[in-house]
Amino acid sequence: MKKPLLLALLNILCFSQAFGQAAVPKATAPTPFMHPAWIMQGNIYEVNVRQYTPEGTLNAFAKHLDRLQKMGVETLWFMPLNPISKLDRKGSLGSYYAVADYTKLNPEFGTMADWQRLVEAIHARGMKVIIDWVPNHVGADNRWLTQHPSFFMKDKEGKPAVAFDWADTRQLDYRNPEMQDSMIAAMRYWVSSSHIDGFRCDVAWNVPATFWQRAIPALRQSKSLFMLAEGDSAYLPRSGFDAVYPWHMFKAMGTVAAGKRPATVLDSIWQEQNRLYPKGTMELYFTSNHDENTWNKADYGLFPGRVHAPFAVFTQTMGDAVPLIYSGQEEPVLRSLQFFDKDPMTLGKYQRAKFYQTLLALRKRSPALAADASFRKVNVGDERAVYAYVREKAGKKVLVILNLSNKNQTITVKEKALQGKPYNLFMYTNEPLTSKPWQVEPWGYVVYEYGK
Repeated sequence: MKKPLLLALLNILCFSQAFGQAAVPKATAPTPFMHPAWIMQGNIYEVNVRQYTPEGTLNAFAKHLDRLQKMGVETLWFMPLNPISKLDRKGSLGSYYAVADYTKLNPEFGTMADWQRLVEAIHARGMKVIIDWVPNHVGADNRWLTQHPSFFMKDKEGKPAVAFDWADTRQLDYRNPEMQDSMIAAMRYWVSSSHIDGFRCDVAWNVPATFWQRAIPALRQSKSLFMLAEGDSAYLPRSGFDAVYPWHMFKAMGTVAAGKRPATVLDSIWQEQNRLYPKGTMELYFTSNHDENTWNKADYGLFPGRVHAPFAVFTQTMGDAVPLIYSGQEEPVLRSLQFFDKDPMTLGKYQRAKFYQTLLALRKRSPALAADASFRKVNVGDERAVYAYVREKAGKKVLVILNLSNKNQTITVKEKALQGKPYNLFMYTNEPLTSKPWQVEPWGYVVYEYGK
C-alpha cells in the first residue's frame, strides 16, 4: 500500500509514532548479507490475480506460466492471497490489503489446493514464488478483532484504531508479544503449507525493527527465504531484509522523464543510497507496480511512449538492483487498473515481451548484471542528458548508454577498455566500437555485452 502523503515525503528512520508504538532501537553494525543465490541474477514479476484474467483465479493465471517462463521471468510475486474484509469494504471487491484471515485463501481466487498446485507448477519450471504479506494492519472484520482485541491499537473512544487514513483497516499493536507470535505463526503457515520462497512485506516501514529481527530468522529456520520490504528506511536491511524499495530513485526517474531534472540527479540518489544502506542491500527497481499504476499512471503516463524504454533498461541493469515487471507491462497495458473492483486487463499482443526477454536473458547469463556486480559511471557525452555506466564481475562486462532526453545526443566512447567489438544486445550482433563520435536518438538506449 502507498504511504500516506505526509509519510511519503519522509525518509522514516524509525518506527512511526503515529499510534504511540515503540521506537526502533538505534541500528548497530550492518547485518552480513547472505542472500538466496537464486535472486542475485534473478528478477521479479508482480501478479495481480484479480485483474490478470477475466476469471480472476489462480487456475486461469496458471495458463500463463509457460509464456512468462519463456519471457525469462524467474520469481513470481503474488499480491495478497488472503480473504478480504467485508466491513468498511472499498468498492465492490475491496482492497487486497484489508486482510480478513491470515491463514485462509481468498475464495475468489480458488482453493488452497489450487494454490498448492500452482506453486508446484511454478517450482517445476525452475521458478520461485513470493507472496505479499500485510503485517501492519488488518481488515475491519478480521477474526483477530473479536478473538484477540488486545492485538490492536485503540482510538480515543477505545475502539480498534484505523490505520492512518485507510478506513477499511485496523492498526495492529506491536507492543503485544502474543500478537507478534501469532503473526510469525501465520507467516510460517504459508511457508510450510505451500513451500513459498519468500515474502514481500507491505508497509514494512511502519513495523518495528524488533519484530523483524525476531520474525525473519524464525522464518528462515526451515529454508532460505527472500525478504522484500516495502520501505526505504535503513533499519529494514539492518533487520534482515534482502531488498527494499528505491522510492528516492523512482521519484528522480520521474522528474528526469518529465524534463524537470537532468540525468545527473540519478548520481546524487545513487550516492545517497550507498551512504544510507549496509553494503549488500538490494533495491527493487521498477517503472510500475500495483500502487504506481493505480494512483500515479505508471508506466504509461509517467514514462509515456518511447520514454519508457530507456528507464526500463535502467531498472534491469543498475547496480545493487533486483528488477521488477508489473502485470501487463509486457502487453503493454496502457491504463490504470482499478484497485477495488474487477477490471481485467486484455492480454494477447505482448508487444514488449521480446524487449523484456532480451534484458532478462542478459541478466541471467551475465554475472556482470548480478546484484553484487560492480557499478561505475562513465562519461560518453553530455551528462545532463546521457546516463552511461559499466557493470562488471567475474571477467564479464556490460556497458549501458541511455539518452534520457528528447534530443539527439552525441556519444564518444574514449575509454580504450570499452572499445573493440562488443555485442550490441538489441542489434543482435557484434559491432565495432571506437572513439569515433556517433549519435543516439531521443530516448534511445544501447547495451553492449563484452566477451560474448
